Amino acid sequence: MRTLSKNWVTEGLIDFEYKKYQLLAYLQETNRHFQAAMLYPSLGELIEHHRNLNEFKSGKKKLSDMFPKALSNVDLDQAKLHFEPREKDGNLIEEINQITDFALPKIEKQIREGRTIYDYVEEQIEFEPVGIQPLYNREGFVLLTRENSADVHAFRYKSGLLQFAGEKFRSVSLWLIGVFQKTLVKTLEALKLDLVKEVKELPNPATWRLHSQQSFPIDETLVPISKRLLLQHVKA
Repeated sequence: MRTLSKNWVTEGLIDFEYKKYQLLAYLQETNRHFQAAMLYPSLGELIEHHRNLNEFKSGKKKLSDMFPKALSNVDLDQAKLHFEPREKDGNLIEEINQITDFALPKIEKQIREGRTIYDYVEEQIEFEPVGIQPLYNREGFVLLTRENSADVHAFRYKSGLLQFAGEKFRSVSLWLIGVFQKTLVKTLEALKLDLVKEVKELPNPATWRLHSQQSFPIDETLVPISKRLLLQHVKA
């Protein structure tokens, strides 16, 4: 997939027409993914690009922070590398401002389209517990099913807290255990019991069913949405 680096505005040739072509090609690629209901990583990347450009435009992000730095010398005695910024003044800053002014509304529009698709996908999803839920639900299983398919994608999840810049954020990890077939005998409740026997460190795991009424992509769409729904239901 075509991507944009975090500092795409100030990397390489800083020319409005070139950056315009670079951005439009990237947005065309993300739009192609959105039309296939593949939301991630495109939606997350777009939000990050928008935040970076907005911070720069509002003055919160220094121009020198966005520019790549060139190696100026090596201090062998101190074992340090010294870098110097490639920042230039005048016309270069005007060029970057022009690129930013062009890019922000384009990215905003693409984010709105992505969120519209996200909301539509979320409306097609059922999320509910399988069996009796234990008090401790910070780790367990997610059984993902899709309409007109007997496949059951079984995931294990674990939630926790991440500390970044002095603040704590809730997070959840999700990884695939296996893909099973649902039958009249092999129900989700029966599959849960089989998983309990296999994963012995979770004797009474919280188990959730996520069912999609349409065949949306699993890795690019349903798994990220599963993580968000888990964070809404599990205890910190």
